[in-house]
Amino acid sequence: MATPEAHITRLLAELSDGNRQVVDQLMPLVYDQLHQMAQFQLLKERRGHTLNATALVHEAYLKLVDQRDPNWQNRAHFFAIAAKAMRRILINYAEKRRAEKRGGGNPIVTFNEEAVVRESRADDLLALEEALQRLEKLNERQSKVVEYRFFGGLTQEEIAEVLEVSVPTVRLDWRLARAWLSREMQAAE
Repeated sequence: MATPEAHITRLLAELSDGNRQVVDQLMPLVYDQLHQMAQFQLLKERRGHTLNATALVHEAYLKLVDQRDPNWQNRAHFFAIAAKAMRRILINYAEKRRAEKRGGGNPIVTFNEEAVVRESRADDLLALEEALQRLEKLNERQSKVVEYRFFGGLTQEEIAEVLEVSVPTVRLDWRLARAWLSREMQAAE
């Protein structure tokens, strides 16, 4: 009998091949992990955020399965792309909120759950997004490690699988990228 991971990978391959009928079969299999990822993201948001984990999951899932010509390699790849979709949704939300309130003064995210205890404003989330874009130009893999870890909550092992590198490489990239981003964020302040 195939493992749940193998079943998800098979369904993703069928979806990549154009079989839209598997969308309904896939959702129950990935929902719990997507929901955990969304909850992880929303823990960094301000209290009373109007976007809840369920809404974030549904919006991200729709973006994922409605892609033209998706090429899902495996379940880890799917969850890595889901992390990116959730990140984009939250960035768009922050941009909209900043445009509406010009900062608003309400805390929204925590940059680094392990080392930084301060809360940030919507502008800080957008500054982080800009810094990540600069990092991506300097070192794309480090940028992806941060994205998958910080925005997606993927483990180092899952990130290593998606990026096809070793776990020690992911650890090193994570440390270097965090230091670089911290310096960039401090310079932006």
